[in-house]
Amino acid sequence: MSGFRWEIIQEYAPLFAEGAWMTIKCTIICVILGVTWGLILGLGGTAQAPRNRGLNRLLHIFVQWPVKIYVSAFRGTPLFVQIMVVHFALIPLLINPRDGLLVSSGIMSVDFARMLRSEYGAFLSCVVAITLNAGAYVSEIFRAGIQSIDRGQMEAARSLGMSYGKTMRKIILPQAFRRMLPPLGNNAIAIVKDSSLASAIGLADLAYAARTVSGAYASYWEPYLTISIVYWVITFLLSLMVRHMEKRLGRSD
Repeated sequence: MSGFRWEIIQEYAPLFAEGAWMTIKCTIICVILGVTWGLILGLGGTAQAPRNRGLNRLLHIFVQWPVKIYVSAFRGTPLFVQIMVVHFALIPLLINPRDGLLVSSGIMSVDFARMLRSEYGAFLSCVVAITLNAGAYVSEIFRAGIQSIDRGQMEAARSLGMSYGKTMRKIILPQAFRRMLPPLGNNAIAIVKDSSLASAIGLADLAYAARTVSGAYASYWEPYLTISIVYWVITFLLSLMVRHMEKRLGRSD
């Protein structure tokens, strides 16, 4: 390729490899935690007690409304801002070696808090921020998927004596998951790309590697084209995996 200096990429290949591995680790952890947190929020947003009006009203006030406010707040503010707030406000509030809540309460030792902040501070902030953000989007995916299942199935299961939790676990969620898989896959792909924002707080991911190389050589073409290709490969493989899961789950149709 004319003008492309391959020697730059070869010299910093280990840095790009470490950055790619960091991006993949963040993606895997954030997807797992984000889906789990989104499921909890989605179930909370759809929680009902139709046979008990009093309990249903309490669920509406103390569960559904807080979930709606949470989802609106995290969907209505930039992820970059959320990463900054988590890194410079929330994490220090919890694990500051001097007066962090987890340290002062005795849950975490001072030495462990100091080590955690110095060695894993950026990684922890990235995981927390993206998980909280992804949970808001995933909760809406779960809510829409659950509500897309015919209400008669819930009523039929309850009439057979099944509890609400067992009905959701055995009947509603398995059917809804097949419908939710494409948007969940899109959310995972978005997490791969959004993780690049954490380079602003010092996370040694792909974006951080490109910024380091471009600063060393005052050249932007080679490093940023390289990480663009790596990001594309990761998201392409992820989309293939999601498509394969869709085909497997669709065989019963």
